Formats: sequence, structure tokens, C-alpha cells
Amino acid sequence: MWADASTAADLDRSDLVAVTCAIGSARRALDALQADVAAAIAHESRPELGADSLAKQQGFRNTAQLIATTTGTSAGDAARLLKVGEAIAPRQNLLGEPAPAKYPAVQAAVTSGRLGGAGAALIVEFLDRARIGTDKTLVADVEQQLVQRAVGLSLDDVRRLVTRAEAVLEDDRLEAREEERRAARSLSMFERDGMLHLNLITPVEEGAPIKAAIDGYVTAQFQARKDTAGVVDAGGADADQRTVTMMRADALTLFCAHMLDCDSRMPVSGATVIVRINAADLDAGTGSGTIDGIDQPLSVTAIRRMAAAGGVIPACSTAPGRSSTGDGNDDCSPNNRNSRSSTETADARCAGSHPT
Repeated sequence: MWADASTAADLDRSDLVAVTCAIGSARRALDALQADVAAAIAHESRPELGADSLAKQQGFRNTAQLIATTTGTSAGDAARLLKVGEAIAPRQNLLGEPAPAKYPAVQAAVTSGRLGGAGAALIVEFLDRARIGTDKTLVADVEQQLVQRAVGLSLDDVRRLVTRAEAVLEDDRLEAREEERRAARSLSMFERDGMLHLNLITPVEEGAPIKAAIDGYVTAQFQARKDTAGVVDAGGADADQRTVTMMRADALTLFCAHMLDCDSRMPVSGATVIVRINAADLDAGTGSGTIDGIDQPLSVTAIRRMAAAGGVIPACSTAPGRSSTGDGNDDCSPNNRNSRSSTETADARCAGSHPT
């Protein structure tokens, strides 16, 4: 493939894709080797060895620092790699007989080169949390499903997968964690070098309207830019050359100005917050739901709180003529005539609009 090419620029498109796939396979194989070596170094650097610890003999405080320094990675990445290595390393029982790895499915996927080290680290960290107070058989089943679905996904997609799995596995603790996050919400503001700096930390249920409104404004600006294509010179002084981050900042400024003088509506391209939850879960008050565009699942309590705060009471039909609110309405039922909503068989999709 590289025989007639001096650089990657000399490759055609099919060869570029093939080389990228080969690099990915090689990287996953290297991750497996690094994890295995990291586990062996950790074994030779265990605390009970004292001064005979391999890491200390090499002048490092611990295994993670040794790996980070020698491989040029961060201490956090080294620690995650070490966790993967320990999770897939062969073990022995009290009689010295071979025992399965801590997470056999992860071990099989990593050692075969199907799952990379970063994705494996996310799964291992989640399983380490989930196994506390959870049935071992259930944890093993979740591990198997996670690994099967994680193969071939990007790291961001694996993270979303783990987030959803955590909500399902720890359904009874989801609401308590939401309360913890709500208690930690904050907004700090300070001025520096002629700029106002904002740092907002808020739970996703309260941040969803913010995200939807700002994203809607940005979408409207791109639509307007597209409509003027060919009319306004793209490189001219009158052209909109703002970046997405600039548009987001402008959106927040306009929304706040709008609140101070609420006589007109801002262009948000029909932005709504769409919440989805299984009808049976909504009816029983158990399980979890999701917000379109947000990874973190929400408890039924949080979803009901969002609906009430937004002026919308969701009613999701599970059978003709019956809704979860018991009023016989098959549609999401807003409590004001200006709300817009729609339903699907197992989803409640509810969003309120600003009154005009």
C-alpha cells in the first residue's frame, strides 16, 4: 500500500481509509499490550514491597507516575490504563488455581483488538461503581452487553452508552443523584480585560431549555445566512462571518435583553425541549427518560418537574382512549393553548412555547 507513496498525500481515498483502519487495529493491539504491561508493573510495585517496589526503584511514587512519564501520557490516562490492565489480568484463587479475569468480556474484547483502551477504561470504571451492592450476575450481563455494543463505536458514543447503562442499572439511585447535582448548581460571573466571563454549572433538566434556545438561535442564523447566499458577498463587510461560539454568545445576550424588554420574540427556529419516556415508566413512576440532544438520563420525578415548570402536563397514551393522566386524551396535554406538542406510541414529546 505504501510502496509507491512517500507520504499519505500520495494515497488515494480507498488507501487512506484502509490505512486508517490498519492504524486503528494497531493502536488497539498496542493498548492491549500496554494494559498488560501496566498490570505487571503494578504487581511489581505493590505497596507491601516497600523499597523493593519497581516504581520506587525507578524513582517514581507509584505505577501511574512511572507509566505517565515513560509513555508521555497524563497521570489520569496512565491510571485509567492501569485499571484496564488490572481488570483484564489473569487471576488465581486461594488455592493458586487459574481464575477468570475481573471482567472477562472486557478482557476478551481488549486482547482480541476489538475494543480500545480508552473505551475499555470507561466500561471498567462504570462496572467498578456498579458492582457495589448489585447482583454479580446482573453486572456480568451488563458487562457483556456493553462490550458487544461498544465495539466499533467512537469514545464519545461509548461514553453515552455507559451513561444510559448506569441510569438503567442504578435506577433507584438516579433521583438521589439528581438532587445532588441540583444542589451543586451555580453561576459565577467576573470581569477581566474588558470581558464578562460566565461559568454556568447546572443539571441537564434545567440546562435543556438553555441549550435548546441557544441551539435554535444558531440554527436560525445559519438559515438566514443560507437565504442570503448569492445576494450578499460571503467575503464582504456585510456578510455574517460569526463562528458558532460567537453566535452562542450573541444568543445569550439577546435572550437576556429580551427578558428586560419582553415585547418581541427572538428567532430560535422553532426550538423546543423534547422529553422521551416509556409510557409504562411514566405511569408507574419508575425507570428513566431522556432529553433529545442530552446524554444524561432523567428520573420520572425530574421529567414531571420539567413538565410542570414548563407549563406542560404530559399525557402519553398506552391504548386508544386512555392516557397516563387518566383524562382520555391521547395527546400531550398543555395547560395553555400556545403550547405545541406531539406523541408517539411509547414516547411523550412535550414542549411549551413562549406566549405571544
